[in-house]
Amino acid sequence: MSWSEMQPLLTQGTIDTLYMVLWATVASVAGGLPLGILLVLTDKGGLLQNTVVNKVVGAVVNVGRSLPFIILLVALIPFTTFVVGTFIGPTAMIVPLAIGAIPFFARLVETAIREVDHGLVEAVQSMGGSIPTIIRKVLLPQALPSLVSAVTTTLIVLIGYSAMAGAVGGEGLGAKVITYGYQRFDTQFMLVTVVVLIVIVTVIQLIGDGIVRLLARRGRTAS
Repeated sequence: MSWSEMQPLLTQGTIDTLYMVLWATVASVAGGLPLGILLVLTDKGGLLQNTVVNKVVGAVVNVGRSLPFIILLVALIPFTTFVVGTFIGPTAMIVPLAIGAIPFFARLVETAIREVDHGLVEAVQSMGGSIPTIIRKVLLPQALPSLVSAVTTTLIVLIGYSAMAGAVGGEGLGAKVITYGYQRFDTQFMLVTVVVLIVIVTVIQLIGDGIVRLLARRGRTAS
């Protein structure tokens, strides 16, 4: 396949991949952030210590993380069809991508929140700060660099997931590799697509690392 034939396929595949991944990341943050915070707050010694809630939420997160994405993708076809009206196409793939990434991101959030100095929490608590105030004024700002790093990691994981989604009706670069590379035995197209994916991942990682460094410098300056 010539470059003139590859270019429109790669362009559309990249657009579809970024569309799926970015919206799935938004949904993952919206769902995973409160879950991760809840895991910390309800844990032993937490501000909302509740063993039952902690175990239930932890179990749900663990089950979600343990399922291979390709199995989850197939298992969610009826739910995806119910939500979107179809299980084929980039919009439909956002549903399983988000559900697959929410528990992953929740654990990263949990780790980030646990790194916050407990002394700061106790200081705000001693001044009468409510739990929402502690979350908004202490936990999230102090954990922000780690949370940005978690979002970056989630984005990269979702790119890998989106490639697998191409096997079951998803669009994006994964679907293009299967259709125009694997099925047509076009090794050159597959290699070029891999290079494009590497470039996308590298750019995302560089941007994420840059934001983390900037936040870390601002945190040192403020302190």
